[in-house]
Amino acid sequence: MGKKICITLCISLFLFMLTGRSMAGVNVNIGINVPPPPALVLPAPPELVVIPNTYAYFAPGIDVDIVFYHGYWYRPHAGYWYRARSYNGPWNYIVIDRVPRTVIHLPPDYRRSYHDRPHIPYGHVHKNWKSWERNKYWDKRQWKYDEREWKHERKERRHDAKERHRGSRERYKEDKYGHKDRHRNSHD
Repeated sequence: MGKKICITLCISLFLFMLTGRSMAGVNVNIGINVPPPPALVLPAPPELVVIPNTYAYFAPGIDVDIVFYHGYWYRPHAGYWYRARSYNGPWNYIVIDRVPRTVIHLPPDYRRSYHDRPHIPYGHVHKNWKSWERNKYWDKRQWKYDEREWKHERKERRHDAKERHRGSRERYKEDKYGHKDRHRNSHD
């Protein structure tokens, strides 16, 4: 009986110490007062550009440094790093040891150097990043063939946006009775 009690006490003591360690780790992280980054709300998913030799992607159309890598978005701000599942956040503080080296060691001028490379629709990156990395897609330069498709999609989106804009302009040309001013203006 004494042996069972001793073993039970040892196991209990071990579990208590283990729990104490994990609680101490949690308290240390909670005690850090990290300023949250400013909100980033994009109306639509950003087009991305792959940074050569990294399989990391950045959004050239926005002024904030956000990088997509391995299914997460990373964002530096005020000397801290943040991570999110979505390009709009929510952004959670992450210790620098947890930020992938690839993201930390990006070329300092990547935004300026690579902004004119092919823009890839976000949906393609989000859907294919794993297989692209596994199959070394960017190394094989197969993407040149897809670039035409992406440009066509971008052109279609712009055309659709222009049509929506044109439709809203037509609505505002109606007078208070619902009659269009188009004919009156064309004869003036």
